[in-house]
Amino acid sequence: MTKLNQIIAVEKGVKSKSLQDITAAHHKVQKPALLAGISRTYQPKDEEGEQLPPESARVQIKAEEALREMSASLTRLFDVTATKDWANCSARADVTVDGRTVVAEVPVSYLLFLEKQLTDLHTFVKKLPVLDASESWSLDPSTDWWKTEPVRTIRTKKVPRNHVKAEATEKHPAQVDVYYEDVPIGYWTTVKFSGALPARRVNELLERVEKLQHAVKFAREEANGAEVTDRRVGDAVFGYLFG
Repeated sequence: MTKLNQIIAVEKGVKSKSLQDITAAHHKVQKPALLAGISRTYQPKDEEGEQLPPESARVQIKAEEALREMSASLTRLFDVTATKDWANCSARADVTVDGRTVVAEVPVSYLLFLEKQLTDLHTFVKKLPVLDASESWSLDPSTDWWKTEPVRTIRTKKVPRNHVKAEATEKHPAQVDVYYEDVPIGYWTTVKFSGALPARRVNELLERVEKLQHAVKFAREEANGAEVTDRRVGDAVFGYLFG
């Protein structure tokens, strides 16, 4: 018995050959000179007249033959495609992760859909924002945000101070330098919040997506290994069209 994956393997080559054959047939029948033939002989008016050789040209292409050649090529394509599509209706497999069946009896077409969606999901999950590892975070039940422990910091204000370098005398004023001193005037208590995710959670999600990706690929290979019934659609189609 033929298997579905064998049909899929040859389908691309059959499509390519059919396209080439159809293109070649189309070009053939678009050349009127190759479809035309002629045969003519010359007879002078009397015996003393000039003798000319006969002329002839054979028909090189027959439209019916082009139809037969194209039909033969397309019949193979129609049969291979029909065999694949009919088989896809019945070829199914379970998607199983760690012994647990996530989705049962999944058809091949949906497995292909799942593969693409999971690729996109993997990209999305991989780029999820992660909590700053330099902070210590805990989940706040009241807001469902992540938050840090309160951190108290001093708020200061620069206050000018005078430094007397030299006392005033009768002849000279005092020499004074002005400098600024940071003087505590209050306290900030800061709590940071975040809607990002812990790195552990992101890694868990990535692992799940990757496991499901592998399970879907395995299921697709299993489904594609199903035995198929060869379909003969081409003869019916072209028997009607060109018969």
